[in-house]
Amino acid sequence: MSRPLILGLTGSIGMGKSTVAAMFAALGVPVFDADGEVRAMQGPGGTLLGAIEAAFPGTTGAAGVARAKLGQAVFADPAALARLEAIVHPAVRARREEFLIEHGSAGIVVFDIPLLFEKGGAEEVDQIAVVSAPPEIQRQRVLARPGMTPQRFADILALQLPDAEKRARADMVIDTGTSLAETERQVAALVDKLGR
Repeated sequence: MSRPLILGLTGSIGMGKSTVAAMFAALGVPVFDADGEVRAMQGPGGTLLGAIEAAFPGTTGAAGVARAKLGQAVFADPAALARLEAIVHPAVRARREEFLIEHGSAGIVVFDIPLLFEKGGAEEVDQIAVVSAPPEIQRQRVLARPGMTPQRFADILALQLPDAEKRARADMVIDTGTSLAETERQVAALVDKLGR
């Protein structure tokens, strides 16, 4: 049975990955948003709430996961983080498989996975596109976010593979350090090249 070509889309914080994912979607390419799926499964009535509450009592409620409480429970505790990931990752994988079945007739699908290299998954896609911008543009974008500080930005970057390494490991790079129109042109050319 044939299946779509799976393009893994990744990029460090502030590189414009969400914008690029939206560009693929606007061109009719089905996009699986891994973070969005996790938010839904951890939100009000989410399918993971019971398992998360059982593993980390007091971290969920009517509004879903209490992110600050769950963060405190797993931050700086590798064993706790591994327990959380053992709950979340299989559920995301199952949802991704359902997505592939739903879009089995598409020529190409995009898996939008922020930590594709860091958390594994690169072997589950056919090609990888990294969204990248110059460091000064990345920094400007990230520090403009509400509640972001230079220290928090540095902490996040420390958990991510350096941009240069991501670019070196990717099959293609989408440059978002240009105009939106130029980025859209790159995405459209990529969709044409890979086929729909």
